[in-house]
Amino acid sequence: MSQNMTGSFLPLTRRNLADSWRGLLGWTAGVTGAIFLYVPLYSSFSGDNAGFEDIIASLPDGLASTLGFQDLASGAGYVQATYLGLIGFVLFTIAATLWSSAAIAGDEESGSLELTLAHGVSRVQIMAERSLGVILRLLWLSIVSALLILALNDSSGIDLEPAHVIGGCAALFGVGVLAASFGLAVGAITARRSFASAAAAGISLLGYILNSLGNQSADVEWLHNLSPYYWAFGNSPLSEGADWGALGLIFGISAVMLVLGGFIFNRRDVSA
Repeated sequence: MSQNMTGSFLPLTRRNLADSWRGLLGWTAGVTGAIFLYVPLYSSFSGDNAGFEDIIASLPDGLASTLGFQDLASGAGYVQATYLGLIGFVLFTIAATLWSSAAIAGDEESGSLELTLAHGVSRVQIMAERSLGVILRLLWLSIVSALLILALNDSSGIDLEPAHVIGGCAALFGVGVLAASFGLAVGAITARRSFASAAAAGISLLGYILNSLGNQSADVEWLHNLSPYYWAFGNSPLSEGADWGALGLIFGISAVMLVLGGFIFNRRDVSA
């Protein structure tokens, strides 16, 4: 057993993906259902008499900007408001929270982490490979999102540039990885699944709240500078293309969190 764990290529990541494929199918179905529910509706409401302006006007003051509904009339604005920046964001945040909190803290709370360590696997390897397993699953959901949006591009009339769809889904992937990195790091540091979940969900919620507050008036626009949500979606990637510099910042912070978590995890006692 020990020889297999140390001799094969990425054994922990492969085991993680093999054990989680059924759950991943469920998340894939959820992403697929959300896209097929919202994106095709655009063709039914698009056009001169779409009524989007009336919908926006009927919302309470500030709610349209909070939800990002200012540009519902365009295909890019519609997909951003309904899937990328709302339903997709929520799905990715939940998935990242569940997967990252279970990856290390969940195993340690259940006692299975010590069994893994007993097979000659280092803590650094556990941190790296479990993190990779979570990131690969988020990447899969991002690829599925991009392919489905592109498949519906013509029939739904959203008329998006393929490169912009890829950029938008890369931004969605980025916010998912950021949430996961906080969950993985805090879980590795504290060995508490509840703390890991709070960290992963908290960074996503904080980014969304700061973005929403920054949308309210010019006086508080500076809050956008503190919001990972705004870094990912603030430049409207589906219409303007991804802000790769901002995404680089997101991935950079994620990497720092994983390194920090791995560093402390490698030096603390693992509970029995």
